Amino acid sequence: MKRKIYWNMCLVALFSMIVGTLVTTWLLCQDLQQQMQRSVMTEVRYLEAAIEVGGQDYLDKLASRGDGNLVNRITWIQADGTVLYDSYADRESLENHGARPEVKEALEKGRGESVRTSDTLAEQTYYYASRLEDGTVIRVASTTRSGLATMIHTIPWMVVMAVAIFGATMLVADVQTKRIVAPINNLDPDAPQAEDVYDELSPLVRRLERQKDTIKQQMETLREKQEEFTAITENMREGFIIVDSKADVISYNSSAARILGSDWNGTGANVNVLSLNRSASFRQVVDEALSGRHSEQVLDLNGRHYQIIANPVVESGDKWGAVVVILDVTEQQNREELRREFTANVSHELKTPLTSISGYAEIMKSGLVQAADMGRFSEKIYMEAQRLITLVGDIIKLSQLDEEKVGEEKSAVDLYHIAGAVVERMKDVAAKARVSLDIAGHSVVVQGAEQILDEMIFNLCDNAIKYNRPYGEVHVTVGVEDGHPVLTVADTGIGIPEEDKDRIFERFYRVDKSHSKQIGGTGLGLSIVKHGAIYHKARVEMESTLGKGTTVRVVF
Repeated sequence: MKRKIYWNMCLVALFSMIVGTLVTTWLLCQDLQQQMQRSVMTEVRYLEAAIEVGGQDYLDKLASRGDGNLVNRITWIQADGTVLYDSYADRESLENHGARPEVKEALEKGRGESVRTSDTLAEQTYYYASRLEDGTVIRVASTTRSGLATMIHTIPWMVVMAVAIFGATMLVADVQTKRIVAPINNLDPDAPQAEDVYDELSPLVRRLERQKDTIKQQMETLREKQEEFTAITENMREGFIIVDSKADVISYNSSAARILGSDWNGTGANVNVLSLNRSASFRQVVDEALSGRHSEQVLDLNGRHYQIIANPVVESGDKWGAVVVILDVTEQQNREELRREFTANVSHELKTPLTSISGYAEIMKSGLVQAADMGRFSEKIYMEAQRLITLVGDIIKLSQLDEEKVGEEKSAVDLYHIAGAVVERMKDVAAKARVSLDIAGHSVVVQGAEQILDEMIFNLCDNAIKYNRPYGEVHVTVGVEDGHPVLTVADTGIGIPEEDKDRIFERFYRVDKSHSKQIGGTGLGLSIVKHGAIYHKARVEMESTLGKGTTVRVVF
């Protein structure tokens, strides 16, 4: 801008100087012409008076001076055009002047004038003629340079003057340009003030002010969005990574760094995402996303399972980068493993009684069983069928608890009353196992499903009796602790090894499989207790010492 202003000022000055010089020269030429014409007219008037007084004698006297009046040419002409006198040449050698325009006009009107230019256009002659009283014509001619010749003659001086003026103009233009652009250069874009600049720039400055306010609002919005995005990603349990087309990390959250075990804090040079984890599956999922394809892989880290999901980011057909999300699917994988294990266990547990039933029935069908043994075989079939029914019933209960589709609604029930009924029903079972069973406590009302609570207490007492020692004890207690209803079942049985404590609530899990086969059971009792507690929003606490006994508490 500064250079453009500078050269524009120089060009304007040069153009103005050339036009001004030409116009001035032309006007000067015109003025000189007018002055010369007035001078010639004045000289003619003087000659008129002199000739009318002195006649031929005056002209002879003028010629006798020797210079012949060489400044202006004087010619005296008769009415028929014959030259009587000429200050420049012998009259005898001159042709008739009657046809000259100025002479003809003077004879007709009393005065006449004309201008004639030389063939080279270098000179022009002004003729002025006046008719005297005797009918003769006195004419004066003055020769000067033409306007074109005068302009051509002044060209060298014009060039010299132009160079001088242009040089001065350049200096002035430089100073003026700096003064013009100074307010613009000094304009603070962060705080533009319309009153500090030229009036012509005020609309622009006001637009800049509005633009600045708009940008400020947009930046504030972006900052809020960035803070919101950061807050969301930082509070995600899932890992989140954004990479560019070169696989360099642009953004990530702390969960991603924790999961991948990286100590990079986001400062310093760009870090390639593959340096965070060099496993083949992680590298594959990133490479496929950067090539424009959705990709998923499962990565095992530190004993946990993570699903890596990567999606490409494409804008206007160009691959810009990828977004990588890391999900902890350990629980999902564990549940899937438990589901497979449960399916296998169910198949096994169902197959065992069915095989026994089928075997006994086949023997009976073949007629190999004596009449005296028919009762024993029938009892075996009945017991296996009951075992099968019990197993199917327990599986159905667990399914209902998982899906929270229990047949009855929750209501206010007396936990002590339900526990007492269960203890009363199991007294004979405990007596056969040579175990004492008792209940203590007081009435406590909870919101629950009576049937499910009955099943929970029954399974706890059943386990306490089955896994007890001869002449052992089982104590059931119902009370309130810290404002919470609590059911406690404590036994003096064989206890649970430390390594099995975390798994005893799993379906079909048995601590001592050989002992479990001897005493029967489906292996689903404690799972029903666990899911029943979840259904009632209660928690199950367990304390057990190997060889001394186990205490299970259900805190509502």
